[in-house]
Amino acid sequence: MERMEQDHQPIESRFLPISILVAAVLISGSILFAVFYKGGAATPSPAVQQPQAAAPTSTISIMALSPRDAVLGDANASVTFIEYGDYQCPFCVQYFSQTQPLLIKKYVDSGKMKMVFRSFPFLGPESTAATEAAECAADQNQAWAYHSALYQAKAQDEQKGGSENDGSLNRTLFLKLAQQLGMDIPAFTTCIDTNKYASQVAQEKTVASAAGVDSTPVFFINGRQIMGAQPYANFQSVIDGLLSAK
Repeated sequence: MERMEQDHQPIESRFLPISILVAAVLISGSILFAVFYKGGAATPSPAVQQPQAAAPTSTISIMALSPRDAVLGDANASVTFIEYGDYQCPFCVQYFSQTQPLLIKKYVDSGKMKMVFRSFPFLGPESTAATEAAECAADQNQAWAYHSALYQAKAQDEQKGGSENDGSLNRTLFLKLAQQLGMDIPAFTTCIDTNKYASQVAQEKTVASAAGVDSTPVFFINGRQIMGAQPYANFQSVIDGLLSAK
């Protein structure tokens, strides 16, 4: 009898739970995508995900700094803040424009934190080319200045309606930025034209992937992982907690 009663429920009643489930899946999926980028066209969203703790085994290699790391701030600062980003990622541009300046002002400039940027070029050939150009800039001690110039250029491209692999991150731009920074142009040109750092960039991407990085931006603060272009307050909470625990 119970089976018969169930079969004769109104159609609206039987489909309501399914509708609720579908809506929940769609909402949760949009929130997850809003904070980090795995490729494809997207518009940055204010939706965020709470900071996540990374598995200890995945952070040992991540937190070890190398001579080629682009480090900003006091090398002896107790807090190490590492970002994995892609120069074409819209959420990376969002973080660079809105949140990074606040973090630098409060924690890097005060000597409390050192900031490290590592490129994770997974969105296509322009991402890879920009990363190699940044490595060439590092040869002339212009790693952070060139890093900022690349993101500023991509932010301007996005404001004009640009997207990933739209041709904006190209050799002409790379040389223009180098010239604006007063770099040795012949040396820089030779570096990018010979793809001097192609193998290194590919290797570093492999290492990051093996440690679990598969999207951008992804951050590690003294080993704690945060995914996505989080609001400043979320980073502040983690950093202040680490500083107060010293």
